[in-house]
Amino acid sequence: MIPSQDIFTISSAKQFEKIALKVFRYQHENNAIYREFCDLLKTDKGAVKSLEQIPFLPIQFFKSHEVLSSSAPVQETFTSSGTTGMITSKHLITDVTLYEQSYRNAFSEFYGNIEDYAVLALLPSYLERTGSSLIYMVKDLIELSNNENSGFYLHNYDELISKLLELDAAGQNVILIGVTYALLDLIEKRKFQLKNTIIMETGGMKGKRKEIIREELHQILCEGFGVSSIHSEYGMTELLSQAYSLGNGIFECPSWMHILIRDPEDALTYVSNGKTGGINVIDLANINSCSFIASQDLGKKYPNNSFEVLGRFDNSDIRGCNLMVY
Repeated sequence: MIPSQDIFTISSAKQFEKIALKVFRYQHENNAIYREFCDLLKTDKGAVKSLEQIPFLPIQFFKSHEVLSSSAPVQETFTSSGTTGMITSKHLITDVTLYEQSYRNAFSEFYGNIEDYAVLALLPSYLERTGSSLIYMVKDLIELSNNENSGFYLHNYDELISKLLELDAAGQNVILIGVTYALLDLIEKRKFQLKNTIIMETGGMKGKRKEIIREELHQILCEGFGVSSIHSEYGMTELLSQAYSLGNGIFECPSWMHILIRDPEDALTYVSNGKTGGINVIDLANINSCSFIASQDLGKKYPNNSFEVLGRFDNSDIRGCNLMVY
């Protein structure tokens, strides 16, 4: 077993690769689903010596299998959102402290001390269901902020507008984290000129509005809130870590998370920096499930391990991944 302090204290690319290879061997031995997937790819565990040689489990497996590398009791089950009748992903968590360490450390790395902020959350579609990993994280950040003004808002937009105006005018640093469609709803009710507030969108229209490209969305949000940039969070049910964009849609990873871009025509090869392909995520916080995930997102990677999300694969576009459909 790899100690969590080894994961969250990584300080170089060489150290990351060393621990990632150790995690790969651990999960190959302890995760029956992942091992079976590797066997179908005829992966020789002993021959895997680099990140690019590690097999990445298609993210759809979290919909059809229990993806576990631990025999410990399940403490939390995080589920993805979905329309009625849709099969949702389940991420079984045997040690929720790994998730807490991951998002707390990442927040500190990108934003500093949580106690410097009032955290306002506008996440109606997440709040209205159970099993959201995003709600779990934001609820904890609200509590850690130790600020009486921090809290969730559902459909009480007028109350949120008053609170935003009051706190911003008082010079209080604020983070407003919101699902995209709700942020758009908010600025249709009131235009702002905020000076001390970070707007962080978590993506997703959730079927409430037509999808629009990021550049257009961020321009609308910047004008509506009177801010110069929009921050974004890149996370998902199947991961225990998040990447953050502090503007311009360019995401950066915490030191225990890494992105590779696979060829959209051949899932087992990679494209060079600046080329579009499928996003593969290494999340070492996923030690008890699977740390090597082939997502359904399309993106580009840049030289300093930053990346951009460009959209999603259509299901018919996913090639070379569906080896274990039963």
